[in-house]
Amino acid sequence: MSNEHGNLIKSPKQLIIMVFASFFVPLIIILLLMVFVNNGKRGDSTAATDQLIKPVAQLNFQGASAGPHEPQTGEQVYKAVCAACHATGAAGAPKFGDAAAWAPRIAKGYDSLLTSVLKGKNAMPARGGSNPADISDYELGRAVVYMANASGGKLPEPKAPDAAAAK
Repeated sequence: MSNEHGNLIKSPKQLIIMVFASFFVPLIIILLLMVFVNNGKRGDSTAATDQLIKPVAQLNFQGASAGPHEPQTGEQVYKAVCAACHATGAAGAPKFGDAAAWAPRIAKGYDSLLTSVLKGKNAMPARGGSNPADISDYELGRAVVYMANASGGKLPEPKAPDAAAAK
C-alpha cells in the first residue's frame, strides 16, 4: 500500500489550527455577507428610525408652545375624568343623574363637594385621578356643578380665576 492518500493533519498543532479555521472561516463569510446585504439599505437613518419606532412611541408636545389654556366645560371634564366611575356607579360612586344618590351630597354644598373631589373620598382618588397640569381646580369645580345640577341640584357656576392671579 502506498501513502499517497495519507492524513492531511500530522501534528496536534495542525489539528488545533484546522478546528479554529473550520469555525472562524464560515463565521467570517457570514459576517461579510451580512455587511454586503445591509450595505444597500443605508439612507436617511433618522427617518428610518422614526418610521420603525412610530407604532411604539410618538412624542406629542401638545400645548407646550400653544397660547393660553382655554378652560374646559364641566361636561368636558366629566366625560374625560369623572364618567369612568360616575356613569356606571363603579366603586360606590353616585351615578350621573341619580337624584336620590346625589341629594345628601348636594345638601352639604358646593364647597364640601369640591373638597371631596380635590382631596379624594372613599374609592375616589384625589382630583378624580386627574393631573393638576391638565385640569385645574376651576375646571373640576365646573364638573362638580355639572354633575350636581344634572342630578337635581341648583348650584351656581364657579367664578373663573383672574388671569393675573393664575400667573
